[in-house]
Amino acid sequence: MGLSTHVLDTMHGTPAAGMAVELHTVQGGQATLVRRFVLNADGRNPDGPLYKDSELRRGTYRLVFDVAAYFRSRGISLPDPAFLDRVALDFGIAAPQEHYHVPLLVSPWSYSTYRGS
Repeated sequence: MGLSTHVLDTMHGTPAAGMAVELHTVQGGQATLVRRFVLNADGRNPDGPLYKDSELRRGTYRLVFDVAAYFRSRGISLPDPAFLDRVALDFGIAAPQEHYHVPLLVSPWSYSTYRGS
């Protein structure tokens, strides 16, 4: 089961290939970096799940998506500072035996997320 993410660029209607992402654990408001990765051509972690089912623990996690850098790399002229720079999503894992999928739909001006399947 484990933890996964998928990012779709709603401005271009494509996966957000090349976007940099960070995964953190969060305890008592303190975030600890677990890993950094760059999304593959499908907008996913190239190494598969962020945590495999046996590794996932109950707790709070944070995904940080480098949105402004991604859109600038696509040739989009953004103001300085950009409306969205880095999007941080904090979410809880209550049942680590279940699959948690955290998708992000993003443009330079908006984003949405949900617990996917």
